[in-house]
Amino acid sequence: MKNFTAKTRIATVVGGLAVIGAATTGALAANAATSAASAAPAAPAAAPAQAAQAAPKGLVQTTHLSIAAAQKAAQAALNAAEKAGQKVSVAVVDRDGNTIVTLRGDGAGPQSYSSAEEKAFTAVSWNAKTSELTGRLQQTPTLKDIKGTLFLAGAVPVDANNAPIAAVGVAGAPSGAQDETFAQAGVDALGK
Repeated sequence: MKNFTAKTRIATVVGGLAVIGAATTGALAANAATSAASAAPAAPAAAPAQAAQAAPKGLVQTTHLSIAAAQKAAQAALNAAEKAGQKVSVAVVDRDGNTIVTLRGDGAGPQSYSSAEEKAFTAVSWNAKTSELTGRLQQTPTLKDIKGTLFLAGAVPVDANNAPIAAVGVAGAPSGAQDETFAQAGVDALGK
């Protein structure tokens, strides 16, 4: 059996999940189903003209977080950490695990920058909080061998119509639980 790279495996998962369709383009929910009448999206991911068009045969449309929304989430997470007296780094990645924005708080440790990115990558890859994913390592310890992942609490995915479109990762607080609380504050800011 051929061994596939982490990017190939994740791309396969992305391909399966990417069929969210044109109806979800521009929709944004922060881990909760919100109706279009009750809240406008924080930042549309695509122009309305694109949303009305079906994808040409052989192509798939996906929903991504805008840079403005990513900055809003990152700043909200950093503000929550600073309010708690913690020095952290925050990373927001898109659906494909690519970094959209990273903020290093004043006094954050040098390891926190890459750890925040890896936590966010892990959360978006499995569409789950990293605190939940740590339990999966007992059943499948080789998950930790996938390049770019970090199975420590501190990241929360951002969903649109039950599909991951981004994740917020935080690192640098004394515990992963605190990191994850700050990451959740970033995700929650997207619904406001």
